[in-house]
Amino acid sequence: MSQPLIFEDHYKKLGFEVFSNKNLEIINSGQFRPYIKILLIPAGYELTADFKQYAPKKTSLFFLTNQNFTIEKGKEDAILLYYNRDFYCIQIHDKEVACDGLLFHNIFEIPFVELEDEEASIINELFQHIKNELEWKDSSAEEMIRTYVKQLIIRATRKWKKQNIDNEHIKIPGSELDIFRDFSRYLEIHFKEKHHVSEYADLLHVAPKTLTHKFKNLNLESPNQLIINRILLEAKRLLFYTDKPIKEIAYDLGYDDPAYFNRLFTNKTGSTPATFKKNYTSGKKYNI
Repeated sequence: MSQPLIFEDHYKKLGFEVFSNKNLEIINSGQFRPYIKILLIPAGYELTADFKQYAPKKTSLFFLTNQNFTIEKGKEDAILLYYNRDFYCIQIHDKEVACDGLLFHNIFEIPFVELEDEEASIINELFQHIKNELEWKDSSAEEMIRTYVKQLIIRATRKWKKQNIDNEHIKIPGSELDIFRDFSRYLEIHFKEKHHVSEYADLLHVAPKTLTHKFKNLNLESPNQLIINRILLEAKRLLFYTDKPIKEIAYDLGYDDPAYFNRLFTNKTGSTPATFKKNYTSGKKYNI
């Protein structure tokens, strides 16, 4: 792995790592988990994010926030760009890039886009520009880097829409896209304390039935199921990656009755929390 390139100024931080299968232990060490991460992964690698495994057949961009991830195999150089919210906050700058609820925190839990050769070439150039700015260390580097990061995100957001919500299986018209994104964003913020569709409908200023019908008409899972999915994902993270007892995890997720949480988890996953913690080894492989 080449020498890491890092920009730091007060609370702002951005880093750039080129890696291959020879040095994956550094990428997989967990040191990058607190950051927003954009990974450029060539075909041939395998990436596990939380409980799903991905084996890209094309060069792909992955967008990760709090997910636990590991990368395996692969021979060609790959790139990790990581930065904190002080450097570039996707929520504050959402009007610029419109990616929150799509690239990040989307209800499908699809954190990637595939790149055709022409688009992959453009994306590689943007990464190279960022690398150059970090090496040159000019006084204007911060703003130039931020400009390139925005271009990466905007291009990937357009591609994500095309691949996931404007295809033969799902079509979300532009007039409905905001409510889809806003539900995804609110869910990420509030899933620990808001467990009912009515609470999200209030935030979105629509009736609960209207929200449910909108998702049904778009061939999406129901809002209620999506809320449960997000809670269960966090429960799995806490069970597998921490030593917290099940009762404490239930409380963390907003359940005052651990027995109810235990029944919910068992009913939805087919495994008790204790059994999941003991027996889980790997998630489903998702070939892309």
